[in-house]
Amino acid sequence: MTGPAPDSPRDTRPTLEAVAALAGVSRATASRVVNGGAGVRRTLVEQVRMAVDELGYVPNHAARTLVTRRNGAIAVIIDEPESRIFSDPFFSRQIRGISRELNAHDAQLVLLLVEGSGDFDRVARYLAGGHVDGALVFSLHTGDGLPAVLRRFRVPTVYGGRPARPGTDAAPAVPYVDCDNRGGAAEAVRHLVSLGRRRIAHIAGPRDQTSAQDRVAGYRDVLPDADPGLVVPGDFTVESGVRAMARLLDRRPGPDAVFAANDLMASGALRVLRERGLRVPEDVAVIGFDDMASIAEATDPPLTTVRQDVEGMGRLMARLLIRTLNGAEEPVAGGEADGTVPVITSTALVRRASA
Repeated sequence: MTGPAPDSPRDTRPTLEAVAALAGVSRATASRVVNGGAGVRRTLVEQVRMAVDELGYVPNHAARTLVTRRNGAIAVIIDEPESRIFSDPFFSRQIRGISRELNAHDAQLVLLLVEGSGDFDRVARYLAGGHVDGALVFSLHTGDGLPAVLRRFRVPTVYGGRPARPGTDAAPAVPYVDCDNRGGAAEAVRHLVSLGRRRIAHIAGPRDQTSAQDRVAGYRDVLPDADPGLVVPGDFTVESGVRAMARLLDRRPGPDAVFAANDLMASGALRVLRERGLRVPEDVAVIGFDDMASIAEATDPPLTTVRQDVEGMGRLMARLLIRTLNGAEEPVAGGEADGTVPVITSTALVRRASA
């Protein structure tokens, strides 16, 4: 029987036993501290953490999973085509907020894209395998099958945006984070009214998404008797804003103001107005929604829009899920004044040159 060759590398990584010995505690105590367990005196926790830092100890993921029954991974599920996710800065901002919060809690983000019902089986298999501890889901559409999949496998979930049951706008009793879509839309339309505009059009988002439904509701709160023909659907893309604006201008008389349900559609509307020789805001005032700086500050003229804290909402989603996984019963902070769940964040009108 031969031993290892003299020059063969040895595994010199520090062990949990070494951490326990240096900290002067039992292996069980060191394990509880390293794996986030409770019931250890603060002085012992500090001793173990100092030993971990001094030795450069890195927990074994497989062993840690056996102890905590946690994988340290969170699924971020987006129900949109890749082409939209990587062209709309809304998604990158929300993912950045989620990622920063998960990083602060030593959790890994796993991105799952769902382009249609054909992807449900793949996502279901992944979730059934127990690879993640919970899920953050956004950009849902009415009748979406994702919530049923998540309930089936009992995956702790927080939604971005108000979910809706098929066929109704009533939200199920699930935790979610959203902005005040209705209030923000109403503020935008009130501003246009204050400018003396009388034929105010609305380029709406997809009819099967609650954010778009709520923004239409905010428009109608201010203009309950508006011509129904002044509300034209879009799909949150630049191209749909182009089509909607052209359709509105081809009607007689055309609008003297437009509230678009997001900045991308507003930028498409501005493009058509410029091509038709109309001045903004002199002939037609334009307001968007989201306040994506890369869009709103780059349009000609710069876009007046409704700001929502997209990155902050992503952080709140992740924070709420982490607290749920950790068994915290108190409400997440940072949303409404009373901290209740769901969390509804405020919006604000950002005035630039377009209105």
